[in-house]
Amino acid sequence: MTKGNSGRRRQPSLAQLRAFAAVAEHLHFRDAAAAIGMSQPALSGAVSALEETLGVTLLERTTRKVLLSPAGERLAVRAKAVLAEVGALLEEAEAVRAPFTGALRLGVIPTVAPYLLPTVLRLTHDQYPDLDLQVHEEQTASLLDGLAGGRLDLLLLAVPLGIPGVVELPLFDEDFVLVTPLDHWLGGREGIPRPALRELNLLLLDEGHCLRDQALDICREAGRAIKGAGRSPSVEGGGGRREGAPVTTTAAGLSTLVQLVAGGLGCTLLPRTAVKVETTRSNQLLTGYFADPAPSRRIALVMRTGAARGAEYRELAAALREALRPLPVRVLGPDA
Repeated sequence: MTKGNSGRRRQPSLAQLRAFAAVAEHLHFRDAAAAIGMSQPALSGAVSALEETLGVTLLERTTRKVLLSPAGERLAVRAKAVLAEVGALLEEAEAVRAPFTGALRLGVIPTVAPYLLPTVLRLTHDQYPDLDLQVHEEQTASLLDGLAGGRLDLLLLAVPLGIPGVVELPLFDEDFVLVTPLDHWLGGREGIPRPALRELNLLLLDEGHCLRDQALDICREAGRAIKGAGRSPSVEGGGGRREGAPVTTTAAGLSTLVQLVAGGLGCTLLPRTAVKVETTRSNQLLTGYFADPAPSRRIALVMRTGAARGAEYRELAAALREALRPLPVRVLGPDA
């Protein structure tokens, strides 16, 4: 197209951009059509129309697969950004019309969801009955991707994250406790010194869980070397009393981890909010408490910087802080 015609250049439609973005993500026409609720012929026609409008070939089509052309690789990023901005515009309009209405897609990490969701759901039901809360339980990396890409609106997870583009709304700090088998020498004790962690076979969650990383950091702070901190969820003892050979059993969730402890395979660290739920399932467990300052984690709501519904999210955080006060946590102020 010549410069003289640039003033009359046609504009792509949102439907065309949405179709192209779906194909760019799935690299499959049928899957892309299903993802956005469009028929496959309509989706193919929309992408072809977009190519004609832009004057470039976006896809390389073969009988077996779909590939992005070099131009398609570049323009897919732009198309997704445009759609994200349109979504933000609609979200802001909805927020202006009526706060705390419509959908709120909340992402929650697995080591928080079972213990805090009852409080969150009760709060939203009682105070925000017109809010359509949609909960997604995923690991931290997936949640952050969802927030950045607009798939999720708000996250409930452990902080600090140390990444740009997000705002953390702190809710509370909670201590970790030591869960042991009945016959363990630290079982049921109070005032446990952190260096005691040097002598334990500590069972951890699989990779990808932030709680695993926090437990490893606590062990490092206690002065123990971490051996085999890759895929194995165990930490070797460092001397003194020992519980036997290092455990190499994997656990995908806290419930399984606690049952491994009940079976005598080692000890583990639990956040205080999880203790009541997880340890009452077995009579083969004891809980020990660390001396002050006990190792702890911080939980917060996390939103995108400049989120259209930022004022609502801050109000929700304030209400949630009050609702969480009965739990064994230290509720924080908004500027913590």
